[in-house]
Formats: sequence, structure tokens, C-alpha cells
Amino acid sequence: MTRITAWRRHPLARYAVLILALALVGMVYAAFVQAGKPADAALAAGKVDDVAEGRSLFVQHCSSCHGMNAQGTATAPTLVGVGAAAVDFQLSTGRMPAANPGPQAPRKPPAHWVNETTTRQIAAYVQSLGGGPQVPGQEQVDPKLGDAGKGGELFRANCIQCHNWVGAGGALTQGKYAPNLNEATPQQIYEAMVTGPQAMPVFNDTTITPEEKRSMIAYITQVREQKDPGGFGLGRIGPVTEGLVAWIVGLSALALAAIWITAKKRQKS
Repeated sequence: MTRITAWRRHPLARYAVLILALALVGMVYAAFVQAGKPADAALAAGKVDDVAEGRSLFVQHCSSCHGMNAQGTATAPTLVGVGAAAVDFQLSTGRMPAANPGPQAPRKPPAHWVNETTTRQIAAYVQSLGGGPQVPGQEQVDPKLGDAGKGGELFRANCIQCHNWVGAGGALTQGKYAPNLNEATPQQIYEAMVTGPQAMPVFNDTTITPEEKRSMIAYITQVREQKDPGGFGLGRIGPVTEGLVAWIVGLSALALAAIWITAKKRQKS
């Protein structure tokens, strides 16, 4: 009994108990990690394969402008840090590869080699170079989960200066333009907001939260289906077109009225 009490009072006893407890925690943790290793290894292998295939595709189709290591050239900017979302947006909208250099790359059908798999692989390679915005998930871009009313307020506050109140687009300076949004998918709209393609600014999650982005997507997709109660929508471009029509019709009416009045006066005289 005396020996046991003496051992308990030994100054190193508490450290021995602490070391034993830490060892037990480590063993339990290692068991859980070992159980999850097969899935983690498979996931890592898939990513490595995508990155390797993506680099091969990049060298073949993109390096002539962006450089062998995506460092950028005099023709095209660096892709280090732009993220997978930028790659998905540019390839899915056909803006890249660019057909001809110019102030702005137009939307067109994707290249013949671009599909879901090749886009994912190149995106994985670019993402591996320096991070950046990821491709959004389905829940992030689902218009049904957004508030179209709130989205309309946000869109009018941040976007109508360039894209028009219904997303019909408009001209900018130096040959650039804000594109029509009627063909853009919800995923492409989200990716454009987080990557800022062409002359568009970047709306990160601090400026516009993911929930607000989803509401803006809900508004943009909803306004496409709205009817024009006034009749012919004139392309829904807005006051420029409406003013031009009013000007032409008004001047024509005034000219006809002047001709009619002159003819009546000549008949009387």
C-alpha cells in the first residue's frame, strides 16, 4: 500500500498518465484515418489524373497564347490564380479558344474538342496552378432557391448600367460591349460574377454574397419569360430604341401634317 501511494505521489506520475492518454487518442485517430484512406486515395488519384490530362490538353490547345506553363504572353494573360470557374465559363461559352484577337471575345459555339470531360480536366489543371474561384455547385446556381424580387433590386443596382434592365446587353467603350444574357446558363452567370470576364468587374462573396448571386440568377432567368404588355418590345433595349422610334414617328407625323396644311391652303387660294 505504501509503495502504491508513493508511486501515485511521484512527480513524474502525472506526465506518464498524460502521455498514455495522448497515445490512446492517437491510436483511435489513426484507426479512423486508415479506414478512410481508400476513398481519399481514390479521390486524390482522380484529381491527379484530371490535372495530368488537363495539362496535356492545355499544351495542345491553349499554350500558343497563354504560354507552356500558363504564365501568359504578349497575346494572352496569365492563368495562374484565375481558378476553375474562369476556365469553365470561357470554354463553355465558346469564347476560348479565341478565333481572332480583338477588343472582346464573342460568345460562339464551343470548339469541337470541348466537352464536359475536357473542360473539367483543363479546369483542374488551371486550378492546380494557384487556386482561384471553383466551379459552383448545382445548389449555388438553382434559380428556384433564389428570391427574384431581391435579385431584381441587386441587378438594377449593380448591372443595368451595362447589361440593361432585362440583360439585353449594351455597348461599352473601345469596341467592347456587355453581352446579352439570354443565352447564359445559371452556372455561367455565377461564374461571370466571380471571375469578371472581359470588361466585367469581379463581384466576390464580400461584395455580393452567394445567396444574393443566386437571387440575381433567379431574376435574370425569370425576366426572360416576361411578356411585353405594351406590344412590340423593340428588342427590349430600352429608352434608346424607344426614343429613336418616337423621334422618327414624331417627325414623320409633323412632316405629313405640314404637307397636309400646305395643300389645304393652296386649295383655298
